[in-house]
Amino acid sequence: MTDSTTETYELVVAGSGGAALTAAHLAAKAGLTTAVLERTGLVGGTSAYSGGACWLPGSAVQRRAGIADSSASARHYLDAVLHGPRPELVESFLAYAPTLVDALTADPDFDFEWLPFPEYFAAPGRVAGGRSIQPVAIDREQLSPTVAALVRPPVERDRVGRPGRSRLTGGQALVARLLAMLVRDGGTVCTGHRVSGLCYDGDRVTGVLVEAAGATIEIRATRGVLLACGGFEGNTELRVAHGVPGAASWSMAPPGTNAGELLRAAVRLGAATAHLDQAWLCPGLLQPDGRASFTLGFRGGVMVDAAGRRYANECLPYDRFGRQMAARDERLTSWLVFDSREGGRLPAIAMPEGDPGEHLAAGTWVSAVTIEELSARMRVDTETLRTTVDRFNDAARVGVDGDFGRGADEYDTFFAAGGRPNPALVPIDRPPYFAARFVLSDLGTKGGLVTDAAARVLRTDGSVISGLYAAGNTAASLSGDTYPAPGIPLGTGMVAAALAVRDLTRMA
Repeated sequence: MTDSTTETYELVVAGSGGAALTAAHLAAKAGLTTAVLERTGLVGGTSAYSGGACWLPGSAVQRRAGIADSSASARHYLDAVLHGPRPELVESFLAYAPTLVDALTADPDFDFEWLPFPEYFAAPGRVAGGRSIQPVAIDREQLSPTVAALVRPPVERDRVGRPGRSRLTGGQALVARLLAMLVRDGGTVCTGHRVSGLCYDGDRVTGVLVEAAGATIEIRATRGVLLACGGFEGNTELRVAHGVPGAASWSMAPPGTNAGELLRAAVRLGAATAHLDQAWLCPGLLQPDGRASFTLGFRGGVMVDAAGRRYANECLPYDRFGRQMAARDERLTSWLVFDSREGGRLPAIAMPEGDPGEHLAAGTWVSAVTIEELSARMRVDTETLRTTVDRFNDAARVGVDGDFGRGADEYDTFFAAGGRPNPALVPIDRPPYFAARFVLSDLGTKGGLVTDAAARVLRTDGSVISGLYAAGNTAASLSGDTYPAPGIPLGTGMVAAALAVRDLTRMA
């Protein structure tokens, strides 16, 4: 495209994650001319890094798997765990989630399966084993070369410039399947196209301004523009302004993305915002290059603050543990203390973990033969750390964590690798000992544009900005300050995107 070129589509989608591609696929399949605009050279964003879990309750996929799930039980669960939700958003989500699953799985090139992953709160309506579903894995050779080359690799490969694997699972499978169907049905995908602004004629949004190949061009949208381009986690200025804990360098978003330009552009049109201080939090393993790795599934060790004190159940769901980290400044950087029972590897799932030797050389990990020596290398009080480890080991021997209840919940034991009396409590007693530096990371911000039940962006006075829709982390999450279950970010974003398409396809 050149600076004199103006392209016109019925739907223009900014972003290329799960929500964006869901909308684009459904629109193209309905016969609408559709363009996906992605600022980087690869498609998928943070969705491609994810495990691909989708919280889409009450569908035929759960019934097929024999899961005791329903829209009613999901409503019961959300009622119990959300704080001040907007009922119209919750109801539209629950009503349309099964419809979206039916629409996606009706296509021969897409299917979901249930895989166990516990929900994050012991609350009424919780389903044992979880109700999240995931796209079925796909082999790269089943994709066209063009589609295969566009899918962003998993984070541990993407960060070091390596290509994706031959078998695509989780978020990779979600992105690949949606992208393949979009391309098959005639959708347009433009990489290297940074959407920098919105075009507005005084009555409605008519398109977007795009930076591409050194030029600024206009791409028009006759029915609507969907903003599904992530949050603002990559923008330090906005994070500080809105009090989002953590740091841009510790976020999991791909480098150079999710800077919030279109959030600002919509606000200039009068758009309302909500939850701007919120993020999908997680503990992050600090890497030698200063970035962090999303970490979950702790099988051993204890997390201590800057004073050497344990402060929470390490087996909590990652957002809940992240909120414990955010509660005190001395926890924003913490240490995981563990022993050698796993050969010096981290007793958790970190994406990526990195090489232990490189960590030790860089000082992001330290090691010693005794806890006393370890405390000196961590620069924490020796007596405090010794007391912390001894108290935890006593709890492991009796099988009861009297301080934080580790091992009492279904989620706590899902990743556990220990034995009796409590598999989530594994003693720290095999030298040498290690301590790994952790920081407060996130999977993205979750505050953004206020939308209605059709995903239309609303002004501060409650009126609709015609032609403008938002979904995923660009929109204010219906879950507010809570992360109820695995797959909530993708599931709610995909349903909002589908509702936007449903609304704009009704236009004459």
